[in-house]
Amino acid sequence: MKVPPEGLPLAAEFPAAHREQWQALVQGVLRKSGAQPEDGAAAEQALTTDLQDGLSARPLYTADDTAVDPGYPGFPPFVRGGRPQGSAVAGWDVRQRHADPDRRRTNEAVLADLENGVGSLWLELGDTGLPVDALPEALTGVYLDLAAVALDAGPDFTEAAEQLFRLYRQREVSPADAAGNLGADPLGLQARTGDTARTDALLAEAAALAARCATDYPGVRALTVDALPYHEAGASPAQELGCSLATGVAYLRALTGAGLSVDAALGQLEFRYAADADQFLTIAKFRAARRLWARIAEVSGAGAAASAQRQHAVTSRVMMTARDPWVNMLRTTVACLAAGVGGADAVTVLPFDSALGLPDAFARRIARNTQSILLEESHLARVIDPAGGSWYVEQLGEELAQAAWAWFQEIERAGGQQAALADGLVGERIAATWAERSTRLARRREPVTGVSEFPHLDEQPLVREPAPAALAGGLPRVRRAEAYEALRDRSDAHAAASGARPALFLASIGTAAAHTARTTFAANLFQAGGIATTSVESVDPAAFAEAFRASGASVACLCSSDALYAEHAASVAGALKAAGAAKVLLAGRPGEVPDGVDGFVHAGGDAVAVLTSLLDLITGAGSAHESKVAR
Repeated sequence: MKVPPEGLPLAAEFPAAHREQWQALVQGVLRKSGAQPEDGAAAEQALTTDLQDGLSARPLYTADDTAVDPGYPGFPPFVRGGRPQGSAVAGWDVRQRHADPDRRRTNEAVLADLENGVGSLWLELGDTGLPVDALPEALTGVYLDLAAVALDAGPDFTEAAEQLFRLYRQREVSPADAAGNLGADPLGLQARTGDTARTDALLAEAAALAARCATDYPGVRALTVDALPYHEAGASPAQELGCSLATGVAYLRALTGAGLSVDAALGQLEFRYAADADQFLTIAKFRAARRLWARIAEVSGAGAAASAQRQHAVTSRVMMTARDPWVNMLRTTVACLAAGVGGADAVTVLPFDSALGLPDAFARRIARNTQSILLEESHLARVIDPAGGSWYVEQLGEELAQAAWAWFQEIERAGGQQAALADGLVGERIAATWAERSTRLARRREPVTGVSEFPHLDEQPLVREPAPAALAGGLPRVRRAEAYEALRDRSDAHAAASGARPALFLASIGTAAAHTARTTFAANLFQAGGIATTSVESVDPAAFAEAFRASGASVACLCSSDALYAEHAASVAGALKAAGAAKVLLAGRPGEVPDGVDGFVHAGGDAVAVLTSLLDLITGAGSAHESKVAR
């Protein structure tokens, strides 16, 4: 074996590779697939994926794409983590959420969690969960000097805090050992409810609690900067970050105005962010959040030790589905991994059935075991900042930070978060973002596995006890799957009333080689709306007509190659119409319309509009108005 000269890497024996060479290879591959990029740069651009907030994910990153210096773990600007050791010593804090109004069941669930890997508790209190006066019973048997408690009591945060302080005294918990968060979040409450009348008074209450914690309970934080109201209304990552920054700044002003030092005020805040199944964007979001908050702390005059943002990650409700909820286990696993790699201090994995109501014991067990596997079996926390040095993550985090900072500045120019919520700026901007994303979802550009893609019509629905009603009146709550699940609900209702699901006949023209791709596409599309499909393969119009009559369907779709469409589409469509088909569609890109064909279904089309109009037609709901099928 030839040994390279001292000081030279093994790669020195290979010719240097250049970006232009790679681009030329990409250009050649794309040309073989039918695309005709003008040059190598255009070929690279063709593989770039557009993200929200004007960001993009490029197909190739090199050392030339490095962002600004991220520093070291535990040091400003804290991109690489708030602690020098990261989570390598004890892992991140596994925090389980509880919102069952039944105090006995909550206590049983709390004890089961703490005995099986959970490190802290997140308790929803008040109208949206456990009664505030039930807190002592819910925490019976809990060692409050070992398990941190995070409260979430909406407008009742002072009453809930007093309950917790009383428990500390009764159980003789040393103030130095008490840990957790009292959950005061007046601006988050305003975002959830739209109520502006109480915000100033609640800010004053929160400041008083913060002063008390700073003096008497150094391990307890009084305020939560909860970004979930914005995420769950459909906000982009930059909008979620920008709103959290503006909220955090408002709280800093309130706390320092009440007499706390900047460092003490910073120590009273914990930030809560959503983690979703977009792994790299989630990692970048948590890193960007720490960078941005460190900058705010710096210009506020804070010391370095107080400038690290304390982060609580919660797996996204927006990504959760009520249909095929088992897939949520996979989504939350990826989200949890991303939050942990991104440096979150505490992570909550929502149970897979949380979109259906109160989770059962099995779902809670899976939620906590998801974290246990990542920590104990995958050893995910043993590496300090696993994403550090990734050109893609570093660059994406910097670009996201820039977009979030611009939105934060806009909110500040509008008078701050409280004013921006009251005058509708935040709501209007988030609504526009969600409308744009809804279009992608409707066109299946953003697939929802098990719902808009690969649905299972015969799945047995899970039934859960209803959860307490969420706070309402302010920003809405959205989910990616909701439009398709509404269509499936219509299908279920029709099946219950008539004994059969809405049905559609697939006329698969020619051999399997000719029609399989489009038959599979069409079946997947129609089933996403709860429309059952029957497929028959032939080239004989009479055979199709006979099979259509026997199917009981009232609508048909032709599936084949473009060449066979030219030869058979008109005759098959005519036979189907003569057999009683109220509408005949064709699976393929819109073009010249064969005789007897009423419209097209194709990749990138508005699937929700197509499915809605077909259900109107099949179920008779559209008899009073013209049914519209996207062409």
